[in-house]
Amino acid sequence: MREHRVVRRFLDRLLPPTPVARRLALQSLLFATAQGAFNTGSAVFFTEVVGLTASKVGLGLTIAGVAAFSVAYPAGRLVDRVGPKKMWAAGTLASAAAFAFWPWVRGFAAFVALSVSFEIVQNAGGAGYNAYILDVLPEQERIETQAHLYSALNVGFTLGAMISGVALAFHNVEVIRWVPMLSVAVGAVNALAVTRLPKAPHDLRAAARERRIEEHAATPAPIKNRGWIATSLFTGILWTNQALLTVVIPLWLVQRTDAPHWVLAWLFGTNTVLCIFLPTFTARGVRTINDALRRARYSTAFFVLACVITLFSHSTVGFLTALLVWLGHVAVTGAELAIGSSNWAFQARLMDPNRRGEYGGLSEVARTISTFGAPAAYTFLVMHAGDAGWLAIAGIGIIGSLGLHPSARAAERFAAQHFDIPLRGDAELAPGV
Repeated sequence: MREHRVVRRFLDRLLPPTPVARRLALQSLLFATAQGAFNTGSAVFFTEVVGLTASKVGLGLTIAGVAAFSVAYPAGRLVDRVGPKKMWAAGTLASAAAFAFWPWVRGFAAFVALSVSFEIVQNAGGAGYNAYILDVLPEQERIETQAHLYSALNVGFTLGAMISGVALAFHNVEVIRWVPMLSVAVGAVNALAVTRLPKAPHDLRAAARERRIEEHAATPAPIKNRGWIATSLFTGILWTNQALLTVVIPLWLVQRTDAPHWVLAWLFGTNTVLCIFLPTFTARGVRTINDALRRARYSTAFFVLACVITLFSHSTVGFLTALLVWLGHVAVTGAELAIGSSNWAFQARLMDPNRRGEYGGLSEVARTISTFGAPAAYTFLVMHAGDAGWLAIAGIGIIGSLGLHPSARAAERFAAQHFDIPLRGDAELAPGV
């Protein structure tokens, strides 16, 4: 009986706590399913359907990434003007529509044009989403709900990958060609789900045309908040754990160890399962900047541990090699979960409530600067410097953590000094949920 209660409490913690949180989790599930269905087979799609070489695919995606980077800050400013929900819904619908063009794309120029368009509208939608989550949820629910949404995203990506896997199993170009239409359908349902969510305070104010220029003038622009910019940069350094997770450790396994290649499935499978079931637990108790910085230290410890464990796999053989690589990958997942909960707290505590879109856009720019070169740099280090390369990467993670603490404190002081004016009309405009 006791075991039954323990299991029930465990399952209850996996479910979002409020009706709005559950609707947001459903949206996350739909979004990730649409994305996962296309992304899983995108390499095959781009080479066999669009007719590109691998190098052209990489070049085109890099160009699209630069385009997304360039519009991140303007998109954030636009969110604050038109309202987060409206921006999110428009971006979601445009993303779904963009999927519909993929079956007819041929050649590099068309590929780049659609990739750039897709990244821009998706970036705009993402800016609206991030601002909406912070705007619509009560302060005490933000971090816990974001943990649930992270779990839902991983469930959706898994479902999308399974759907794409079935299509790929046919080994038929025509079947693969029409996979994007599934993403269109799911994306359209997702856009409808977004429009039916309650309006956030900024949405209601924008609709009533009550937002005034002096509201923006009441607090300094985020570009003047050096603490926030530095916090975003150093958080981005810790987020380079994703380069280890998806690129460096898999390449290390294939090229520098004797571990069988099927171990890669175990690596990504374990990461997916842990990122479904653990975010709500790792985010528990994170409320203050002190809590966030503690989680950042945990993330750094896991980051360093992953590097140390993995470097030893170069000189082992057989089962021990596979075990070490797997444990290193699990340690990176720990780093991912810890910095995730830390980052949610920074967003909730250090962003100006009147400028959440603008702050989010600036943060995205800073984070991109920190993470853009990590896959190439980290891969070069471990492939050419071996153990020293792994230790150098661990050192980079430590530098990120050491810089994050004073920068977060500076951003905290900036917030205490400038954000003491409550968001106008929040008490009257808060959605009834």
